[in-house]
Amino acid sequence: MQDDVTRREIFWLLQRLTSLSLWKAKQNAFKVFASAYETAVKTWPSTDPEAMEADHLKTIYEILSFYDKGLDELARGHRYVWRKGQALERVVNRFNYLASYFYRNPKYWERGGQIEPYPPKVDALARLMRASEYQMEHAPLEVWGTDDNFAQLTSPWALLSREKYSHTFYELAYPTFPEVLPEVPNAPGPAIQSGQTVPCDGIWEPVTIEQSRVLGVIPLGAKLFGNNGCFNYFVTDTKAPNLLNFDRATFNVTAKPTHWRLLWEDTRYENGVLPNESQYFLNAVKPTEQMNHVPVEPIRTGEICPVSGEWRTEEYGGETVYIEQGTSMPDFLVMDNLGERTAHWVTWRLAKKS
Repeated sequence: MQDDVTRREIFWLLQRLTSLSLWKAKQNAFKVFASAYETAVKTWPSTDPEAMEADHLKTIYEILSFYDKGLDELARGHRYVWRKGQALERVVNRFNYLASYFYRNPKYWERGGQIEPYPPKVDALARLMRASEYQMEHAPLEVWGTDDNFAQLTSPWALLSREKYSHTFYELAYPTFPEVLPEVPNAPGPAIQSGQTVPCDGIWEPVTIEQSRVLGVIPLGAKLFGNNGCFNYFVTDTKAPNLLNFDRATFNVTAKPTHWRLLWEDTRYENGVLPNESQYFLNAVKPTEQMNHVPVEPIRTGEICPVSGEWRTEEYGGETVYIEQGTSMPDFLVMDNLGERTAHWVTWRLAKKS
C-alpha cells in the first residue's frame, strides 16, 4: 500500500464495490438466474436424478425482495443497508447460503461445499447464479461477531491478485480498470481508533500516527500519518475494526488495533441523482451472455435449454429447431404406421448459437 498505483486501484475498486450501479448489476444478473431456476423446478421431470430443489425458491425470492428494499434505500444515499440485518447484508448472507447448499447430491456436495464439478445442466444454472457475484462484494458490510472484529480487507491482493478470483469450481470476472485512475485524496482526517464509532460513510486508511500536534503547531515537513495496511470501506455508526496479525512462526491469529483516517467521504446519491458510473463495467459480460461461455453438452427432452440457438436431433429421421435459453427442450413427434403422431424423448445437440 506504499505504491501509488496500488493505492489508486484499491481506492477505485472500493468505490466500485459500493456503487449503486454495481449492486443494480448484481440484482439484474440474479433476476436472470432466478427465472432460469424457477423454470428448471417447474419443467425438469421429478424423476430426473439431477432435479433442482424447489425449496431453494423461497431463498431466491427472499433475495429478490431484499434487493428491491436495499437498492431503493441506496439510491437515496442511505448506506445503512450494509449493516447487520439490513437489506443488502441479507442479500450477501442468503446468497452465500444458497451457493453453499445449491446442489446437495452427495456425489458433488459435502458439508456445505461443492467437491466435484456439477453435471452440465446444473453447472449452467450455477454459472448464472455466480454471474451476480463480485469478488469481495462483502467489503462494505458491517464488521461484527467477536471482540477481534477483523477488517474485511486485510490485504490489497484479495482484490488485485487474479488468482483470488478463481474459486476452484467457478471464476469471477476480473475488473477492467480505466486508463486514468483518480488520485487518492491526501486527507488530514478525521482519525479514529479500532473500536470507536465510525462518524461517516466512506473509505478509511489504517494508519500509524508518526507525529502528533504539539501545542497545536505542526512542525514544517512533519508527517502525521503513515500507512498501516489496506484501505477499507466503513458505514456510519459501525465500529472501526482491528487489523489481522498473523504470526508465521506459531500460526496464531490475533487482533491488532490501529488508527483509521478518513480518505474519502461517500456522499453519492444523496440528491437522488445517479452519476455516470459506466467506468465500472468496461468490457463487462452480460449475465445472459454468460451461458455462451459454458461448454454445451447434448441434453434430453425436458431439460432446460442452456443457450439460445438452433438445436438438432438425429433420432427418428432428425430435425433442427430454434429453442430459447431457459425453456424446456421439446419432445419429438413421430408418425407411426397408423398415421398417428406420438411424442418421443430425444437427445438434442447445439448446432448453432444465436
